[in-house]
Amino acid sequence: MQNVLKLLTVLMFVPLLLTSCREEESVLIEGPQEEVLKANSAVANLMQRTAMNDGSDDNIVDQANCFSLDFPFTVVVNGMEITVNSEEDLDTVEDILDEFDDDDDTIEIEFPITIILSDFSEVEINSVEEFENYADDCEGENEFDDDIECVDIAYPITVSVFDTNNELIDTITISSDQDLYFFLEELDEDLIVNVEFPITLVLSDGTEVSVANLDQLEDVIDDAKDDCDEDDDYDYNDDDCDNCTTEQLSDFITGCDSWYVKDFERNDMDLDEQYVGYTFTFLSDGTLTADTNTESFPGTWSASGSSNAITVTINIPDLPDFNDDWMLHELGQDGDELEVDLRLPNDDELEFRSSCNP
Repeated sequence: MQNVLKLLTVLMFVPLLLTSCREEESVLIEGPQEEVLKANSAVANLMQRTAMNDGSDDNIVDQANCFSLDFPFTVVVNGMEITVNSEEDLDTVEDILDEFDDDDDTIEIEFPITIILSDFSEVEINSVEEFENYADDCEGENEFDDDIECVDIAYPITVSVFDTNNELIDTITISSDQDLYFFLEELDEDLIVNVEFPITLVLSDGTEVSVANLDQLEDVIDDAKDDCDEDDDYDYNDDDCDNCTTEQLSDFITGCDSWYVKDFERNDMDLDEQYVGYTFTFLSDGTLTADTNTESFPGTWSASGSSNAITVTINIPDLPDFNDDWMLHELGQDGDELEVDLRLPNDDELEFRSSCNP
């Protein structure tokens, strides 16, 4: 009889033990609520939009924001065949297009190609007609789209997953946008997902922000999602000064004293021929002079802003064609010559060149 009582006591204790263990395990798995990622929550949607495939990086070739071309692919640029193996090779395409200002640029894609849609699915395209059908489905230049390009997630990140149906625990390391997109795409209500913090976010200006929970993660992405130019246009030349600074411009332009006008267009009129024989000297104190063999025209210059939004103000009272608030388009080198390329929103252009070796 005592043995029976002991057995009953043990059997009664076991469910209590199991219940206690399960409760402790559940608390451990769920963790703090600010670290539990729920399917279809606002933060999950923002994370997935941040992880979407950005199709604008190769707009110089496809002029389509909602998909990208899978490397490698081949294009014929102004009659020259180029195999594009990486984003760096897109610079070669741009160099060919920029070689001459007065030619008709052409780009032809050689098929078949594979395109990668915003959800990372891949489609083989075998003809121009198929390609144009997909391109027509994209939003146009600078139109709203779902992908968030003004903030990036620094990988890897780690999540712990508890499946309430079969009580399995897994730890997953997510190493890329594609991994994160697919993970969030498959996330359902039966999963409890704990995110391991801190997570680092990288803003469009390069600033790194460390976030300690999902609320902060949601706030930073939401605040930053519209803080930059996503470059969803087809002007491949408008990002040539991503890393330009006013200090760099000043060092560049004051380091030479023999600038001449290479290209000058205002209101659809070519003016460069009018200024053959003029040399320009820019000084670090903000003054400048335009000299000919017989005359000297004093003026001023200044620069403000950063990156692709640097304004260069030129004022030469006796040469009013030059006077305006120009946008710095590019600092570069073409062969043995340095170049400073200035533009206006109406496509007016002023390009100075110098063969000096500062």
